[in-house]
Amino acid sequence: MRGKPEWLNILIQCKNNVQDKINPLIRTLNQPQPNLGIGAGGDPLKKIDMAAENAIVGTLRKHKLAFTLISEESGIAEYGEDPSQCYVTADPIDGTTNLTRGVPFYATSIAVSKEPSLNKIHTALVTDLFHGTTYTAQKGCGAYRNSQRIAPSKNTSLEEGIIGIDLNSYEIQKIAPKLTALIGETKHLRHFGANALEICYVADGTTDAFIDIRGKLRATDMAAAWLVTKEAGAIMTTPEGKQLDVKLDPKQKVEFITTANEQLHRKILCLIKPRKEKT
Repeated sequence: MRGKPEWLNILIQCKNNVQDKINPLIRTLNQPQPNLGIGAGGDPLKKIDMAAENAIVGTLRKHKLAFTLISEESGIAEYGEDPSQCYVTADPIDGTTNLTRGVPFYATSIAVSKEPSLNKIHTALVTDLFHGTTYTAQKGCGAYRNSQRIAPSKNTSLEEGIIGIDLNSYEIQKIAPKLTALIGETKHLRHFGANALEICYVADGTTDAFIDIRGKLRATDMAAAWLVTKEAGAIMTTPEGKQLDVKLDPKQKVEFITTANEQLHRKILCLIKPRKEKT
């Protein structure tokens, strides 16, 4: 009888294989690319995204694992005799636009759960594919960056804090009014273009908060980073301050506020709370 998979080691092998498979393709990104259609998440498929996904699947199958893949690229796929044993939620490359344009901020993100639900994730990995920084977490065991335990910042000042806000939306006029008060209280706004990594930056104290209330981000983008955040001791909730739990599905959208600590979280919630319409 086989023992339980050593998921953390397996995910590390996955990210190493992703790096090996995409490196040759990075050198050809300035050449015309094939049209591969639209992925399960709604974005155009790129050859380098599929190579990264195949690297993850190939590694898992090498270990003879039965699993259900939940991927931004190919959607939901079952492998092995009993694929309901575990669910692997992956964004093979988070920040593909950055990668294709030469911006050095993109990642691979993989989470493992017993059920297709955010709160059931037990092992996670997010790797900065350019700089080689790897964030890992296991439920109840803390979060790590390159094997060093991490913790969020203790800063409680919006004025002094580094606050990430994703404003990448065609409907910016709908969300901008909710963010105006917050933007007015901050001096250091950031968005780097790979949300899984930006969430991990809050977890390790590099930044103080990251906010995405567009209703556009997919659960596959942030599933692994959610566990890293939770295990590090940072806070992630809905924009209303409620516990965050969503179905793990390529089409599932999510909104959230991630902060380094409770005090900062309360300040941000107050500032972005939807205002009541005048009657």
